[in-house]
Amino acid sequence: MMTSFFDQFASPSFLGIPLIAIAIALPWILFPTPPSRWLNNRLITLQTWFINRFTNQLLMPLNVGGHKWALLFASLMVFLITINMLGLLPYTFTPTTQLSLNMGFAVPLWLATVIIGMRNQPTVALGHLLPEGTPVPLIPVLIIIETISLFIRPLALGVRLTANLTAGHLLIQLIATAVFVLLPMMPTVAILTATVLFLLTLLEVAVAMIQAYVFVLLLSLYLQENV
Repeated sequence: MMTSFFDQFASPSFLGIPLIAIAIALPWILFPTPPSRWLNNRLITLQTWFINRFTNQLLMPLNVGGHKWALLFASLMVFLITINMLGLLPYTFTPTTQLSLNMGFAVPLWLATVIIGMRNQPTVALGHLLPEGTPVPLIPVLIIIETISLFIRPLALGVRLTANLTAGHLLIQLIATAVFVLLPMMPTVAILTATVLFLLTLLEVAVAMIQAYVFVLLLSLYLQENV
């Protein structure tokens, strides 16, 4: 048994070499590559349908200028879903439980949306800091509050993804440990606990997909304000 429940979130290493790069690059190998034939197999067709539906749903509120981000958003969505799902397998490492990695995704993309807004429509971008019809005495306070909320956005993106996945993994490990401990003493209770563990695992599969979608959806909303 592991000495700590949080050891599962430690970055793996072999002979002192960090293996997180392999954990990040491995999902790309699993994606099916479209063949050169006219007719694709069912897996390629399903993957293409999913990406097309997701892209259409995500970019529907955006104007034509925001459609340039379609490839980036679709790739990020598929990448996050794959990493989150693979992290639910036994004896695997989930890179998205590391706040540094999630912030590495969130900060540059959020900053890119802000820079695009400042470059293309600076008046509208700065206008978000002060709601229309604000009383004059509240203008300095509201500008400070809106500025703080603007800079908190990337932190909220990274922390939300990290916290949800970390909490799910910890809960699964706690219940799995309880099943192993209760099995010799109270088999009936252990079976009931194992049923709860199975249902929780299904819930975590849904959470893994939903959190990836929410991460990309919020980025698209930030982009919508600036294009």
